[in-house]
Amino acid sequence: MKTILVTGGAGFIGSNFVKLMLNKHPDYKIINVDALTYAGNLENLVDIKDNKNYEFIKADIRDRAKIEEIFAENDIMFVVNFAAESHVDRSIEEPEVFLTTNILGTQVLLDTAKKYWKINPTDKYCKKYKEGVKFLQVSTDEVYGALGDTGMFVETMPLKPNSPYSASKASADLIVRAYNETFCLPVNITRCSNNYGPYQFPEKLIPLMINNCTNEKDLPVYGDGMQIRDWLHVSDHCNAIDVVLQKGKDGEVYNIGGNNEKANIEIVNLLIKSLGKSTDLIKYVKDRPGHDRRYAIDNTKITTELGWEPAYTFEEGMAETIEWYIANKEWMENVLSGEYSSYYEKMYL
Repeated sequence: MKTILVTGGAGFIGSNFVKLMLNKHPDYKIINVDALTYAGNLENLVDIKDNKNYEFIKADIRDRAKIEEIFAENDIMFVVNFAAESHVDRSIEEPEVFLTTNILGTQVLLDTAKKYWKINPTDKYCKKYKEGVKFLQVSTDEVYGALGDTGMFVETMPLKPNSPYSASKASADLIVRAYNETFCLPVNITRCSNNYGPYQFPEKLIPLMINNCTNEKDLPVYGDGMQIRDWLHVSDHCNAIDVVLQKGKDGEVYNIGGNNEKANIEIVNLLIKSLGKSTDLIKYVKDRPGHDRRYAIDNTKITTELGWEPAYTFEEGMAETIEWYIANKEWMENVLSGEYSSYYEKMYL
């Protein structure tokens, strides 16, 4: 039985990944480590909490002693690092927590993996590791910066992050790369486009707009709403990560995109129409500092080399997503804590 350490597995993408892997690989054990900060939610995992191949451990990836304890007590073969502060707006307000979690936390995981996977951990020149181990860093297309009206992100582009969040993720990517180059630690890095789907924290565009629509609240749209993103269903993303775990070439970066470029205002109008609401709910608010205008992912490398491709059309994925949030209003109400309400008022009101 292979044991996978999934960090940040109580968050949006991480929880979807945990459930997908338990379903696809019944011979795998999943250890989920999450600090349960504001976006970590064990309600996302209530349907698998009693699975014999699943274990949850509350821990911060910056806690070196705890991470070492987890490695010492388990024969971990894969690390999939989702654990990160991930919201750009929050990074503008509080950059320090992004730097410590996203950079130093990743370094703790790398150090520990290197120590427990290396054949001879006391020999600094040893570059041989246990057979089949891998560290997979889950990153973002935002590390590339912004595009103009044309072109797409490819894996060989230089990193030009524009926000504290994307800078912290770019830094983590470079540390992961350095551990591969210097220590030959087996690694992959994946960089995805904007995810959507069930269990997404409602500070993000799609669940925020669905919730506000259903409650007849203003729909805050930054600037002119013409910021363009490539949208990827979370299930497609999780399947792509599994493919990279199984087939990814050591040290390689793989872009994961959904081939769905949409302007933010286009998404908002689609949700308004789908939910039978009025465009009068739209409220344009001052754009955030350093707001990248356009992202677009070229996923040719992963589709041609590893054989992955997105299964969802945007129309199918959005219909399913809207239906899920409407059917799970109790989940949304439980997530909308006092802390989130205070944050929402600070950012949009």
